[in-house]
Amino acid sequence: MLVAAAVCPCPPLLVPEVAAGAAPELDAVRDACAEAVGVLAAARPDLLVVVGPAGPSGRGPHAEGTTGSFRGFGVDLGVRLGRDAGEGASPSLPPSLAVGAWLLSRAEWTGGPVEGLGVEERLETGRCVDAGRELSARADRVALLVMGDGSASRTLKAPGYLDERAEPFDAAAARALGAADPEALIALDAALAHELKAAGRAPWQVLAGAARGAGLTGRLLREEAPYGVGYLVAAWS
Repeated sequence: MLVAAAVCPCPPLLVPEVAAGAAPELDAVRDACAEAVGVLAAARPDLLVVVGPAGPSGRGPHAEGTTGSFRGFGVDLGVRLGRDAGEGASPSLPPSLAVGAWLLSRAEWTGGPVEGLGVEERLETGRCVDAGRELSARADRVALLVMGDGSASRTLKAPGYLDERAEPFDAAAARALGAADPEALIALDAALAHELKAAGRAPWQVLAGAARGAGLTGRLLREEAPYGVGYLVAAWS
């Protein structure tokens, strides 16, 4: 059963070493993420699963101990998902899960086992919901760290250029996350999310599937759009 969730954006720029001189610009987002991860720790889960968008090489489950790095972003910094499982080499974490692993390391996570799930950004809503339901049944007390950005079309300089539909989309997602409303998350339009480059849609709908019937309450801890990309931070407990 799902007992807690933290929702965080997943840009590698969250890692100060990657952001370099621009690091202070995201300090408030980092602080909100730390608060959200603290909610996970307080829930004392039997299993924590980090869920985030992934390309073809990073989709699917990632065992505890899987490593990742930010070398592709110009920084020789490695991370590990939870504890070293001592089972040999595993496929590298996709960037979203690497950022999640970094957040857990920053929080000095010492709770239950940590696994990962890379989700295709265009995964159909029904399959997202099914995946979430399966995750919630993995243990008596399951927590999720859900990584994903909102639209990338909030300004002229945004990765997806300016789209007038982006701000209302992000606002709807923010309301759903702040209210811990699974049905409102499920109602997010997958096709529109793709057009707006909202990488968090699928992971959020995995969360929705896991949260159905759990009776959790939510808090929206941060909502902003630096660089024209929607960053949302929320905690459910």
